Amino acid sequence: MAEKALTAVIQEAYIQGISTRSVDDLVKAMGMSGISKSQVSRLCAEIDGKVATFLDRPLEGDWPYIWLDATYVKVRQDGRIVSVAVIIAVGANTAGRREVLGMTIGPSEAETFWTEFLRTLARRGLRGVKLVVSDAHEGIKAAVSKVLCATWQRCRVHFMRNVLAHAGKSGRRVVSAFIGTAFAQDTAQAASAQWRQVADQLRPRSRKLAELMDDAETDVLAYMTFPPAHRTKLHSTNPIERLNGEIKRRTDVVGIFPNEAAITRLIGAILLEQNDEWAVQRSRYMTLESVAPLGDDALTRLPPIAAA
Repeated sequence: MAEKALTAVIQEAYIQGISTRSVDDLVKAMGMSGISKSQVSRLCAEIDGKVATFLDRPLEGDWPYIWLDATYVKVRQDGRIVSVAVIIAVGANTAGRREVLGMTIGPSEAETFWTEFLRTLARRGLRGVKLVVSDAHEGIKAAVSKVLCATWQRCRVHFMRNVLAHAGKSGRRVVSAFIGTAFAQDTAQAASAQWRQVADQLRPRSRKLAELMDDAETDVLAYMTFPPAHRTKLHSTNPIERLNGEIKRRTDVVGIFPNEAAITRLIGAILLEQNDEWAVQRSRYMTLESVAPLGDDALTRLPPIAAA
């Protein structure tokens, strides 16, 4: 029993991002002899089975909304230290519940990488996707169109950072307020009209800003064609970036991973932990009444632009 308790403590400490040396101190504080790095690794390897089951589980039902994002970590490969992308998908289903759908590791965020990731999710049962939210990465956009045939939402927060970088320090507040008037509209039509009006107002002073708005209008305002009750959660990648922030906090403790299996073990365990927390929350991420009609089998349909 003591061994099981010790294993549980060490595994939980590992998932929480506590260093091997700190785990050794923790074990000693429990009145036991120290523990080596290899022993910690052996005990933590037991996490692998749980993580694999979680990441390979079937995806059931419809998932109208998906958020995609990537974070980078360092790993040893062939005697070198390289940076690899860890991409993560979070979805909201027609029951109004949020879940981590999957993760994978690759050398970069190339279109082929995202395409294979989305195809893997589709093979596991992902369906009914209406909107995918991510940053402005051409690889993601192309993969979403190819695999999911869903509307793509460009993260509004990332877009505003890009735009304001061209506004100059003195103009950022004014430009932000101008563009914000489009986001404050009640309908997609009103938002588009206001967006174009703001772009035209900015054009004489900054053609670059106006052209950025021209190019981004459809993608930044895509979320406006979806139910008003959902829009605050759909216009940016904030829901998944909070999760990535926690991942970064814990992986920073490791610094450099010995191999990709170790990355999958730690980040997969973090994702499993987060998914369990979401599962036991009393309140749904979105109300059942507002999200259920988005299912493919529902009688209520989305506006044509949202279902495209």
